[in-house]
Amino acid sequence: MNKFILHQKTYDYILYLYPLINRLPKNHRLILGRKLEELALELLLSLMRANKARGIERKKLQQKSSDYLDYLQIMVRLAKDTRLISIKQYLANAEKLNEIGKMLSSWMRPNKKV
Repeated sequence: MNKFILHQKTYDYILYLYPLINRLPKNHRLILGRKLEELALELLLSLMRANKARGIERKKLQQKSSDYLDYLQIMVRLAKDTRLISIKQYLANAEKLNEIGKMLSSWMRPNKKV
């Protein structure tokens, strides 16, 4: 159930991201906007693959998802630092990405049996 929520949160983030990308200046939309879109979609796809995988393959895909999330956070920060998005937009992005990150981290933790 938790994995489904993680997929849904990531999907919702992508829906939030598209209008933001479309408001970027054209020259930045083609480079930074495209990279944001690619990373967000790769994150969603890698989460879906990890959910279907088992064992060591799942761990690898979870780590790959975590890497995509890290890259996405860096690119959003770059958009803020270059003033392509406002502080308010950055904070909304950061909040959504942090929530996804917390869910992913808890999913990645090994289940400890008592």
